[in-house]
Amino acid sequence: MEIESAPARLRELPSWLLGQAAHKGQRLGSRALAAAGAHRSHYAVLSALDEFGPASQVGLGRRCGIDPSDMVALMTVLTGDGLVERTPDPGDRRRNLVSITRAGRDRLDALGSIVTGVQADLLEPLSAADRSRLVALLTSVVEHTPAADDSPGDSGDSLT
Repeated sequence: MEIESAPARLRELPSWLLGQAAHKGQRLGSRALAAAGAHRSHYAVLSALDEFGPASQVGLGRRCGIDPSDMVALMTVLTGDGLVERTPDPGDRRRNLVSITRAGRDRLDALGSIVTGVQADLLEPLSAADRSRLVALLTSVVEHTPAADDSPGDSGDSLT
């Protein structure tokens, strides 16, 4: 929905505007990552492994908000591409630890450049100071909202 065609009551709702901005950002990001043969879940998993180190597949899925069934398919792709590796967990041989490879770090850097470009495109109307302030404000909102309120698959059409 274009903002000009939305009812004024919607255009005045911060939650509606956040949803519209998020939807626009997701579209831009998905297109840019797809052009590079990637998905945002690739970037999320590689980022988490790079920042936090090896993790179980289940723990990694929880950290990144990826459904366990989707995580299995994603691990198959990332492992097949040599971006991550799975090794037995020394503390529990029944599970594997997933870790990022050198190729995975290189891919993360390349995807990071794409994501940075998408952010620049999305936030082009804002000054650098406004961008920093927006991130700070959104962080406050996200940190204030209890995690139990998060529901995967929201379309961003929320009115409240």
